[in-house]
Parts: sequence; structure tokens; C-alpha cells
Amino acid sequence: MQPMMLLIVTGLLFVGSHLVLSHPLRDPLAGRMGERAFLIVYSVVAIATFIMLVQAWRGMPPEPPLWAVGDGLWALASLLVLFASILFMGSLIGNPALPAPNAAAAAQAAPRGVYAITRHPMMWGFALWALAHALVVPTPGQILLSAIIGFLALVGSAGQDAKKARLMGDAWRHWAARTSFVPFARQLGGTSPWGDTIPRPHALFGGLLLWIAATWAHGALGYMVAGIWRWVG
Repeated sequence: MQPMMLLIVTGLLFVGSHLVLSHPLRDPLAGRMGERAFLIVYSVVAIATFIMLVQAWRGMPPEPPLWAVGDGLWALASLLVLFASILFMGSLIGNPALPAPNAAAAAQAAPRGVYAITRHPMMWGFALWALAHALVVPTPGQILLSAIIGFLALVGSAGQDAKKARLMGDAWRHWAARTSFVPFARQLGGTSPWGDTIPRPHALFGGLLLWIAATWAHGALGYMVAGIWRWVG
């Protein structure tokens, strides 16, 4: 199989298995196997298909970039990854979208910080991370990989809205009515104040530390030097 076709096939398998197990097959399988056993199976499938996808991407032959990448694009990509890191770290606490026992209680809180930006900060973090990589590594293989990850993150978020509305009922619908899917949509529409979007300390400082560590590791592990490390050291 040609490398690009293998990347497409593994991408379809990665996305398809996530969507099928997250939605149409979730309730039947969880009901038959039990919630804990289902989560184990889901995790194994997710990890296995992701490894297959990464291996297919690594097997791509050298490709010429589709556009020139200078300091301007690197600065933009670095800021996108920093923002994505803040969204991700902020999403780890008080997130009604996560499968946690206190999700309904979390949905009663006033949206602040990353949740005032979007009700799916974790998924938007993944999507922005993927976009940043496509900007600075503009090869067909990398753009396809980024598109796969971004597509799964955003389509999965839309599916999660429907699933959470079914599972949590009015608690989720009330949360969705006070938040937005698209980042900053409520602020741009004038329905929520910009001050609510200031990240909380765990999101801001945790995201900054994650960004610094991840971009340092990027170069230390032999990949392209990224983030501030392109201009310092």
C-alpha cells in the first residue's frame, strides 16, 4: 500500500473507531460489558489506532513544503500552541463535558476562564495544536494528519453536545445556553463580557509550563526546535 493511502486508511480507522464507540455503540456495549470494561476497550482501541496512525505518518517519504515558513508563521504557531495549552490545562478542572460523577454540578457553575471562551476547551486545544503543526510543517502528510486530528476533535465535540444533552438533560442544556461552541463567540456577539475569559491560575500557569516543557522536548527529542527555543539558547 502506498504511504499516503496507508495514512488515509489508518486515519479513517482512527476517526471511525472513535466516533462509532463514542456514539452508536457506546450504550449497547457499556450496558452489556459494564462501564469500566467498556472504557478499557475504548482506551485500548483509541491507543492502538493512534499508534497505527502515527506509524503511517512516520512512514511518509520526504515531501517538499507547500509554502515557505518564516519567523512570522513560527511565532503565530507558537502562540496558537500556547493558547491550546492553556485551554487544555483549564479543561482538566470543573469540566462538565468530561465523564465525571460531578458533571451535572459543574454545569451549574457560572462559565469563567476557559469555559467562558468555549464549552469544549480540551477539544479546541487539540484542534489548535493540529493547526499550528500544519502551518509550520506544510507537507501533504502533515496537513492530512493535522486535518484528521482537528476533524475528530471538533466533530467529536459536536457529537458530545448531543450525547451530554441526552445524558444530563436540562443541566447540560442550561450549560450550553450560557456557553459557546466556537471560541469567543459570545464575547464577539456581545452576550458575555470579555473579562470572564481571563484564564484561572491553574489554566494560565499550568498551560504556560506545559507549553515551555513541550516545546523544549520537541527539540530535545530530535524534532524541529519549537516555541521560544527557536529564538533563545
